[in-house]
Amino acid sequence: MNTSTAGRVVLITGGNRGIGLACARSFADLGDRVAVTYRAEPVEGFTSVQCDVSSSDDVDTAFREVEERLGKVEVLVANAGVTKDGLVLRMSDDDFTSVVDTNLTGSFLCAQRAIAMMKAQRPHGGRIINNGSISAHTPRPSSAPYTATKHAITGLTKSIALDGRPFGITCGQIDIGNAETSMTTRMVEGVLQADGTLRAEPRMDVRDVARAVSYMASLPSDANVLFMTVMAAGMPFVGRG
Repeated sequence: MNTSTAGRVVLITGGNRGIGLACARSFADLGDRVAVTYRAEPVEGFTSVQCDVSSSDDVDTAFREVEERLGKVEVLVANAGVTKDGLVLRMSDDDFTSVVDTNLTGSFLCAQRAIAMMKAQRPHGGRIINNGSISAHTPRPSSAPYTATKHAITGLTKSIALDGRPFGITCGQIDIGNAETSMTTRMVEGVLQADGTLRAEPRMDVRDVARAVSYMASLPSDANVLFMTVMAAGMPFVGRG
């Protein structure tokens, strides 16, 4: 494993837009060799690999292609995710499953392949950073699939951190609240609160999220940020209800 803080092979899933793209740019600015996965919209400037992270075959192909083009993955940022809104009683089986397949199964599949590569390196080791969410702690109304997967990501993060110890593999989770991306545009006009009202919510610069992720990845192998929360300072999180 490359033990310096630059020049590493970094793979970011869902790295073609939003938080993932901001992270890709941040790592590239530090001198890392960055690969990103995408489903439909490739991005220029990085090694881009088309991949549906819920597909085991796609994930295998993506990791193989990144290794062939850049080398073994040393840092994985498991960022790819989707959401489907709706009340539990009205949620279709397919909608729920589609979110689980991408957010949870996809994170597991990518971590599994990354761990295999990190174990094979000499010296072995590496770092995995999972994109959690404020919803890993407190849900929004009508967000059962997303909230359930983000709670599950917390358990996955702890398990990877534990199972990776003998191989010098660390795992941490960043829980993000209201980063300024296309997914949070609706926050400006107002989103449903737990009391049934609509309220505009502040957002934070997505580059600040990327800086936080870069910090987590910059630590030496004997240190780890297991959990970090980074959020718009004025958003309703503490005190939701």
